[in-house]
Amino acid sequence: MKKQVISALLTGAFVLGTVPMCAFADEPETITVAATAAPHAEILEEAKPILAEMGYDLEIEVFADYVLPNEVVESGEMDANYFQHINYLNSFNEEQGTHLVNAGEIHYEPFGIYAGQKETLEEIEDGDTVAVPNDTTNEARALLLLEAQGWITLDPEAGITATPEDITDNPYNLSIEPFEAAQVARHIDEVSYAVLNGNYALEAGLNAGTDALAVETADSDAIQQYVNIIAVKEGNENDPKIQALVEVLKSDEIVNFINEAYEGAVVPFDGEVTAAETEAE
Repeated sequence: MKKQVISALLTGAFVLGTVPMCAFADEPETITVAATAAPHAEILEEAKPILAEMGYDLEIEVFADYVLPNEVVESGEMDANYFQHINYLNSFNEEQGTHLVNAGEIHYEPFGIYAGQKETLEEIEDGDTVAVPNDTTNEARALLLLEAQGWITLDPEAGITATPEDITDNPYNLSIEPFEAAQVARHIDEVSYAVLNGNYALEAGLNAGTDALAVETADSDAIQQYVNIIAVKEGNENDPKIQALVEVLKSDEIVNFINEAYEGAVVPFDGEVTAAETEAE
């Protein structure tokens, strides 16, 4: 039904009850969204003309880190952000005392292991170094991917909060080198391998679908825990303009754009995350 509404608006077949009231206003209503550059801001740019047809002016502000986009939404300076997955949101709320909620699941970006000084996974040897993101949830996600390769073993109770201290077996004596997520790619030539977030891999000219040596599998239970979302301050998730934003980002037009533009590095999320999966661990 959502896709039909969007299609109707685009073709001018306005149906009473499906058109936001702002579509008839003289001035479009503004939606402000904080986003990281790739792929989030790129996807939002593609959604911009669709939202314009619906009577909304989408303003996108690009950020280079994972903290400020949450702070400007918490403060009310901006309406929403689009850069993070559910686990990071939960972790941020717990650590910072913020009140941000998931307004809609849009896509996921498979984590990948990329070549640094070593060109293949088979070249791994004793004492190799692996660069990983240093924030709580992304570091755990990187470690879980290393475990999937048989490179390390983690305490099974650690789950998505795993840190290097939870490594119970390290047969290659790997040195895990944590960096701020946005900086990992800059150190790729200094380490044997690097584990990158999908968006920062794209910014570095890398694609999980074509360049990664290993990626998270699409049927992994962990994938749902890392769905990228539209986040808003609690209480704003049912605002009509936020609902319109989510509907457009899940429309056929945007799904097709994502599939064609990113070739597997970004994958539209088709489903719903259960309440249990969105709770902070």
